[in-house]
Amino acid sequence: MRKLVSSLSMLVAAAALVSPAAQAEELAIAGPLKDAPSVRRLKQYRADRFEVALQPTFTLLDEYRRTIFAGVRAQYHVNDWFGFGLFGAFGAASLTTDLTDQLDTQLAKPEAHTTKNGTSVGYVEGASNYPKFSEQTSKLDWVAAPQVQFVPFRGKLSLFNEFFIDADAYLHAGAAFVGVSERKDCAANCSNPATLKLDSRVAIAPTFGLGLNVYVNDNVSVGLEYRAMPFSWNRAGFDARGTGPDGNFPDDRITEADRTFKFNQMVGLSVGYSFGDPHITE
Repeated sequence: MRKLVSSLSMLVAAAALVSPAAQAEELAIAGPLKDAPSVRRLKQYRADRFEVALQPTFTLLDEYRRTIFAGVRAQYHVNDWFGFGLFGAFGAASLTTDLTDQLDTQLAKPEAHTTKNGTSVGYVEGASNYPKFSEQTSKLDWVAAPQVQFVPFRGKLSLFNEFFIDADAYLHAGAAFVGVSERKDCAANCSNPATLKLDSRVAIAPTFGLGLNVYVNDNVSVGLEYRAMPFSWNRAGFDARGTGPDGNFPDDRITEADRTFKFNQMVGLSVGYSFGDPHITE
């Protein structure tokens, strides 16, 4: 046994002396591949091109009204990963939510406007024109947003490993100017139906989001885009705030103090056309 162990030790030592020491070597590339780009003949769909896209958009998570926008996006791309432009849209339709419809149904009942002693409040006895809650709910009228766009990801999408199509994912950010129809300020007797009128104003907010673009051919693309525009507005037209240590109690007036913050969100589809031909790299 001792002889066997001794023989194995001598063999290992001999192998260590004979084998060359492992060394890290730098692999030098020579020939036609030296200094060559990592990707050849890359088709750049955005670089130095102007794009116009039709973009119908609708709002998400609305309490009282949802808005469907008819929009358009126009932008110029300096290169394949950076561009700037403008998103614009107007409210083609403003639809009440189920909550608003239910409140309108309840307010149409005479008992909703009658005190315990039988006194009528807020409506004319026997008339059919009861004040509606939907008449005081706010709505979005239009959006204009100058923005920049970054395209950090691009590649190909495949279907069943048979069909391949070019696509990219992008981020956008900018400033949004939003036309808002909001309940008009009221200094007194704000429960009177005559005060249930809307007034227009412009809200300024940051806007940002992300999107996915798929290229049908060299000029046409289709996409999906998410957009956020956080700002404060009085969506229900309620006298909800104004007095107290933090202004969290009603003050029998309708003012800007009654506006509350909302993370307004939108999702839209787009069909775009890029002018000119895409740039092909070496």
